[in-house]
Amino acid sequence: MFVTEQTRDTTTTTTGSAFRPVLQQALRYALDHLENLDRAPVSPMATLDELRARLDRPVTDAGVEAATVINDLVADARDGIIGSASGRFFGWVIGGSVPAALGAEWLVSAWDQNAAIHACGPAVAVIEEIAGKWLKDLLRLPPTAAFAFTTGSQLAHVTGLAAARHALLARRVWDVERQGLAGSPRIRIVSGHQRHGSIERAVRLLGLGSDSVVDLPTDAQGRLAPDTLAAAFRDRSDALTIVILQAGDLNIGAFDPFTDLIPLAHQNGAWVHVDGAFGLWVNASQTYRHLLEGVELADSWVVDGHKWLNVPYDSGYAFVADPRTLRDAVSHRTSYTAFVEGARDPIDWNPEWSRRARGVATYAAIRQLGRQGIADLIDRTCHHAQALVRRIGALPGAEVVWKPTINQGLVRFLSRGADATSADHDNRTDEVIGHILKAGEAFFGGVTWQGMRCMRVSVCNWQTSDEDVDRAVTAVDIALRR
Repeated sequence: MFVTEQTRDTTTTTTGSAFRPVLQQALRYALDHLENLDRAPVSPMATLDELRARLDRPVTDAGVEAATVINDLVADARDGIIGSASGRFFGWVIGGSVPAALGAEWLVSAWDQNAAIHACGPAVAVIEEIAGKWLKDLLRLPPTAAFAFTTGSQLAHVTGLAAARHALLARRVWDVERQGLAGSPRIRIVSGHQRHGSIERAVRLLGLGSDSVVDLPTDAQGRLAPDTLAAAFRDRSDALTIVILQAGDLNIGAFDPFTDLIPLAHQNGAWVHVDGAFGLWVNASQTYRHLLEGVELADSWVVDGHKWLNVPYDSGYAFVADPRTLRDAVSHRTSYTAFVEGARDPIDWNPEWSRRARGVATYAAIRQLGRQGIADLIDRTCHHAQALVRRIGALPGAEVVWKPTINQGLVRFLSRGADATSADHDNRTDEVIGHILKAGEAFFGGVTWQGMRCMRVSVCNWQTSDEDVDRAVTAVDIALRR
């Protein structure tokens, strides 16, 4: 707590006493937020100008008493917090937070450990070690694979692809960590054209350049066909290649045929990296794991925790089959850093130095849910997504564009005009989405898919219920009548 001469006489200097009233106050506000999610609008009601006017307070010379800061923060941010923890949030692939994970995250802030090395936080380092082992088991990945806890899939892609870059260039006797990329052999990245934008950002950050990305056409189911990939290898048989495969794409939840594509890529000397930001979680479900058959044969994988595992932001995981390649790509040692014999130091496996103890919330969520709880969460949210798409698509003026394979689907809203064009339907779709968001009863987002505007339906929150689905369908019906 910041204490000045002016406030010293009214502020206790006992550390425990200084924290207690402020944290209790924050707890009351947090519980008020969480316990009113069913009644509060899911959409933000405050405008950009209103939020700026409230929050742009002057920085004072003397500082502000901690309780006042918390009171003002809650008051000023009112109506500007999206209800993404609500069961009626279907806009992006954003989960809520199960109670154990949220409580663990609060402890992480209170403990304030630098989770870079074991010596800085022995307990949190061991928690991360165990959580990584549990994740590999739940996701049915090789038990010997290395893992890294990251801020999300974006940095997880950077981590996994750094290992790929290291391994491929080492085959040409090029030490990229020592020599850099200038003059090195070129690496190309081959992917289906529906890949996520985080792939391109990772490639740019790694110095490989967006021009190195080759987008291949996908089939009617959004999958990369073996013949298409084989043709790409014939065109450049001598190229160092990273193949990016999809495990649940952003719009329709498409899964590439791993049993066909991964052996084909390996036969051509390629590294296979799987973007499984949320789709890799279906390996925890008996109902849907057939979609991931063969995925364990890849070289690296990416998945988020703040999606289907429902842990707080931010939480991502990278896995690399050959631990040596990841360690060689990102590890660092210094003479002033203390290392404990036999301990796992996170700094050896991810690109961050000072970092939050992200493994704690993951550990807590897995313990709370268990195998059956995670499987049930996946199956239940897929069921809700399918119900939403089916029921919204049956409303007058709506149509189903894509029935969910898992928890992602698309619907479209049609213009009432007799001679309506595709552009008219696009405008009507955005108009209806706008009406839904303005009402605040449910939250959906729009996307352009195969040249048409659609409303995305995404469900991955543990709190979504049948009642939430009913309320969302009613909200869409009301918007369509406007």
